Amino acid sequence: MRTISRPHIKPFSVYQEHQIPFLSIVGFSGSGKTTLMERLISELSGRGLRIGSIKHDAHGFEMDHPGKDSYRHKQAGAAVSMIASPSQVGMVRDVDRDHRLEELVAMLPKVDMALAEGFKRGTHPKIEIHRPEANPQPACKGDPHLIAVVSDAVLHWGVPRFGIDDVCALANFVLQYFQMEEQSEPTCAGMSL
Repeated sequence: MRTISRPHIKPFSVYQEHQIPFLSIVGFSGSGKTTLMERLISELSGRGLRIGSIKHDAHGFEMDHPGKDSYRHKQAGAAVSMIASPSQVGMVRDVDRDHRLEELVAMLPKVDMALAEGFKRGTHPKIEIHRPEANPQPACKGDPHLIAVVSDAVLHWGVPRFGIDDVCALANFVLQYFQMEEQSEPTCAGMSL
């Protein structure tokens, strides 16, 4: 892939009509972050909330594929490339730096809450999924922004602990933490991590 220098790129502006509550699911690779995100999104959206999700990738990513028209547009020098269909819109945009979660949340349109995967170094509410058998070291123990931990291990971290399969109670906690009301009854969808 050809890298194009774009020194003229300015940081994007953030406009926000109202503050969207958000938190991130953190943990080391292999801990089950993505599965927990899927389950929590499913549970909260099943209760009538519109959930936005954000995934952090510290290494960069390619959303498009070589040879596709939108990929070719970006490679030709487009600072922003969008693809649209009757059911989805996707956008790839050049940025001048790794943006804070707060900035990314402000870009989400019309959601009730945002859940992010990653961003463990940020200063926002975090829930760590910790599996000592996968990685004995915790990612955020002692972080003042850690609000809960998800683990089947007995832990004494000074924050509430939820079992790996207790997504219903975790969703209740998240709603209570943000002082939000659910739109419908809990679904408590069961799915093992």
